[in-house]
Amino acid sequence: MGKISIGLNTEFSRSSDKPFEWAVERTAEMGYEYIEPMVHFGRELMSEAGYFHTVSMFDDPYRIKEACDKAGLKISGLQSHGPLGRPDVHGEYIKLAIRVAAEIGVPVVNSDEGIKAKWTTEEEDFVLMKYTLQEAAFVAERRGVKIGLEPHAQYSKTPEGLDRIYNLVDSPAIGINMDTGNAYLAGQDVYAWLDRVADRLVHLHAKDISVEHSKAERGKVTGTPVGCACGDGVIDWEKIVDIVRNKTPRDIVFSVECGTPEQAERSLEHLSQMV
Repeated sequence: MGKISIGLNTEFSRSSDKPFEWAVERTAEMGYEYIEPMVHFGRELMSEAGYFHTVSMFDDPYRIKEACDKAGLKISGLQSHGPLGRPDVHGEYIKLAIRVAAEIGVPVVNSDEGIKAKWTTEEEDFVLMKYTLQEAAFVAERRGVKIGLEPHAQYSKTPEGLDRIYNLVDSPAIGINMDTGNAYLAGQDVYAWLDRVADRLVHLHAKDISVEHSKAERGKVTGTPVGCACGDGVIDWEKIVDIVRNKTPRDIVFSVECGTPEQAERSLEHLSQMV
């Protein structure tokens, strides 16, 4: 039985048009213990100009570590999403994300299968995903980094589909990053699914879904970038905490995924009552 801590995914700052360092400072000011930065491959105009929160992996990784150390924050994981079924897009990206994580002491990189190529069959997609995951696992195993597979796209929208991806590669480096909001919007029983993967859980995206969002999209989509403030939506957080607390053998960070700083503040206040 592990410890539960609360963190914040830097997506909360996307609507603020501010750089990574601003997101770090705001996260600390709100009282969070952990943060989950997002990294990208190559160079990107908006973040280079200071209007977006992602960090290029072409930068020195210590840019991430030093900013978080200065703010007194620990890093729960790196948000490193990309299409696992497209090795040309995500192969070198996820391997570099693992190396960045290892260099600055981050325990988890999170990803999902992403949007598939238009011309590939399902059978081909799983061969391609296996290739990408196996190459990534070789890098992760040597460095003690976990790969958190998240429910987010066409194949991982069901418990059976996520398990199929998880079982492609037999590696201690591969685990599950449960996204409560994505699972809910995909039309699944969030609590039964979490219980199913609890012993493989390495990270959790604490994403709540508003009643309005639920009515508009549940069963029609496989996920969403961010949710509402935890406690304002349909997710029963007491039940989520209970499952993780009693079924997960390792320490887990609940990394809040919401859309604004104000929602982030309310999320921390709500979750802190239970954790």
